[in-house]
Amino acid sequence: MDTKQKIKEKVESNRVMLFMKGNRDFPQCGFSGRAVQILQALGAEFETADVLMDDEIRQGIKDYSNWPTIPQLYVDGEFVGGSDIMMEMYQNGELKKKLEGQVSA
Repeated sequence: MDTKQKIKEKVESNRVMLFMKGNRDFPQCGFSGRAVQILQALGAEFETADVLMDDEIRQGIKDYSNWPTIPQLYVDGEFVGGSDIMMEMYQNGELKKKLEGQVSA
């Protein structure tokens, strides 16, 4: 299975998927830590993929989303953004709605 297919499988088989440095119990950068804290504050059930454990995934996820930084959040198979976008969406309530499956008008 190629890298793009591995990423696609992770994104499609987990409703909320966070590609990050480290894991939910031991984030390896501040941005990844903040992303985990946001999801936990919202009570979200989510899976993580540690990009530091797989160089192909680390580069591949940037190509997959056409987004240069990590962490990257996917909800319902859709790329949401990195930690700054997550923080903005958390603060204005959009992320909570997205995680609850509500469509914004």
